[in-house]
Amino acid sequence: MSDLATLFVRMLIIGIAVAAPVGAMGVLLIQRTLTGGWRSGAATGLGIATADATYAAVAAFGITAISDLLVDYQTPLRLIGGVALLWLGWRAFRAPAPTAPSVAQVSHARNFSSAVGLTLTNPLTIMAFAAIFAGAGLVTQPGASAAVVSIAGVALGSLLWWTALILAVSWVRHALSPRAMHAVNRASGVVLAVFGIIAIIAGGMSLIGG
Repeated sequence: MSDLATLFVRMLIIGIAVAAPVGAMGVLLIQRTLTGGWRSGAATGLGIATADATYAAVAAFGITAISDLLVDYQTPLRLIGGVALLWLGWRAFRAPAPTAPSVAQVSHARNFSSAVGLTLTNPLTIMAFAAIFAGAGLVTQPGASAAVVSIAGVALGSLLWWTALILAVSWVRHALSPRAMHAVNRASGVVLAVFGIIAIIAGGMSLIGG
């Protein structure tokens, strides 16, 4: 296997590992898949993977001007992301109980764009990818080819994880009663709100500390 192929496989695995921990975006994807069906989940997952690839590109190409700017503004970004999560959590909690497990009418473009925006509110991801790339051998394989292969691996790994999660949730969705779906929707809303509060507290502490 060539060096670039080996690097791609490493970054594919890393992309899955970065996406796999269940955080705010994972909960949001699950909630949207249950409420709006697999297309809604797919739009959200694609948005998350796009944001991951964007941050991976900034780290891989060493665009320090952008990474430094985002890290400098991490406090307001966290606050914005926290408020957005609170709003999404409130909407999920207040959503009416479905009368049947039918697919809700949703805007997939809105789901995609909001997923991109929310994922990008964590600029420290750039620093994580920079460290990961160094450990994965990108530093020893400089050049545009290695950077592009690394970005593609991260993006595909992230997308594969979200796709697997969407398929699993879609399968479970058909077995849930409307009452169960409503309960899960409310629970998801609470979890999203908690993540939002944590982000706001972290941003507030950084603001006070700065």
